[in-house]
Amino acid sequence: MKDFERKQLLERVEREGAIVGAEIPDRIEVQGEEVDLQSFVFEIKRRDTIPPGERERVDSAKKNLRRERLQRKQLIEDGDVSYEEGERLADAIVGIDRALNALEQLGSANLEQEAQAKEAADKKRWMKFLKKALGHEEADSGTGRASRGL
Repeated sequence: MKDFERKQLLERVEREGAIVGAEIPDRIEVQGEEVDLQSFVFEIKRRDTIPPGERERVDSAKKNLRRERLQRKQLIEDGDVSYEEGERLADAIVGIDRALNALEQLGSANLEQEAQAKEAADKKRWMKFLKKALGHEEADSGTGRASRGL
């Protein structure tokens, strides 16, 4: 492989938008083991949250995918492969990145939902406090206007 071809492939796998439109590979060899990557990712994403028992499995899969991505990228960097093999490696890296992105989004979406729920609860408590402080509580609380006989 020529230097400019290697640089081109490395640039492609590091490009921020590389995963846009990319597909998760059906099957991929990760750390010497064949994995049905697409079905694994879809199985995990189908659930709204990752059950505690599955969290370790997902974290392990992400770690192995990152390691596999690094190994494939190093093969391209070393330049000891043909350009065609480099293209196959780059395609696999982009597919791995797509799978990692999908798995990472699942965790961050849950955190975002939790943050939104917490913010809504905080607003509700704040409004209740303000109503009470300003004397606008319901008549049955004994602190509002209705209890004063107005």
